[in-house]
Amino acid sequence: MTFDHTTSAGYLVNHMARLFFEELRAEIDPLGIVPGQFPALLALWQQDGQTQRELVEKLDVEQATMANTLNRMERDGLIERKDHPTDRRAKTICLTQKARAVRDQAYTAASMVNDKALVALSPEERTQFVNFMQRTIEALQKD
Repeated sequence: MTFDHTTSAGYLVNHMARLFFEELRAEIDPLGIVPGQFPALLALWQQDGQTQRELVEKLDVEQATMANTLNRMERDGLIERKDHPTDRRAKTICLTQKARAVRDQAYTAASMVNDKALVALSPEERTQFVNFMQRTIEALQKD
């Protein structure tokens, strides 16, 4: 049996993700954030004050991964943990002024990386491409 990685969706998605990661890293590093923090920041920029559990569910990551990410974000001065208003066992994850201050620059950086990556696609192809990725993710999450 042979396997051609140049036509393997999994291989190509992984390779593309690594390239996106490196491009994003280069753009957001001056802002004091790293790509691993970016999904949590996006979720918190949309709705500040979520619990760790809510972020885990929203971002579809492991609890331990989120705990490590949030620890680093707290260390880097991007978030602070506050008592939950109704659940004494829970904490809410709140953005610091530092994280709020870099939001627009981070959005711009991510848009620039997306535009660079998709420059060879027409607007219609970009829409199709994103739709295909969303459908693929949905298919893999059904298990």
